[in-house]
Amino acid sequence: MTIHAQALLFDNDGTLVSSLASVDRCWTRWAREYGITAEEFARVELHGRPAAEIAADLLPAEVVPQAVARIEDLEVDDVPNGGVHLLPGTRDFLDSLPADRWAVVTSATRRLAEARLDAVGILPKTLVAADDITRGKPDPEPYLLAARALGVDPAHCVVFEDAPAGLTAGRAAGMTTVALTTTHQARELHADLVVENLSALSVLVTEQGLEISPRG
Repeated sequence: MTIHAQALLFDNDGTLVSSLASVDRCWTRWAREYGITAEEFARVELHGRPAAEIAADLLPAEVVPQAVARIEDLEVDDVPNGGVHLLPGTRDFLDSLPADRWAVVTSATRRLAEARLDAVGILPKTLVAADDITRGKPDPEPYLLAARALGVDPAHCVVFEDAPAGLTAGRAAGMTTVALTTTHQARELHADLVVENLSALSVLVTEQGLEISPRG
């Protein structure tokens, strides 16, 4: 199948980059500092959600702001430790796109997202982060904000995601969805197209817009 679009919207962690090692280190330390048991921690969905929402699921409301600041510090400080790397196909795919036709839409804070992106040499012209929204994925707000920033009708946007919450957000925004099986199995991902990673796709830039097709 070939997908036609005017703009492409990418989740970051698990889609463009892998930060699983860093996330595991930092959140394990964070949970230990706040006295959260392994059983309590295991019941909470981490991937693809803002840290503030995760903290709110685990801690009293009065502790959440300080706890969110703490996990952000831990994750930003951990970036130089080598816990972030580009996923296959990311560099070539993004390099083939006009800068004003794509955006990164992440559940991380802007400070953390920029640290991770800078570490792998990705400099998006448009970035929507947790600081910019009031409701995180699976709510469509982050993707709708990105479409508005690019000046593109949501119906003409394609969302690239690795997490169920992000795919739900993309569908709710009325966008075409492409799932990457980098952190979840294909059966867990409901999308218009499911691929292993961005290396499985090619993109053609035309006067009419963008055409995304599976390789081979």
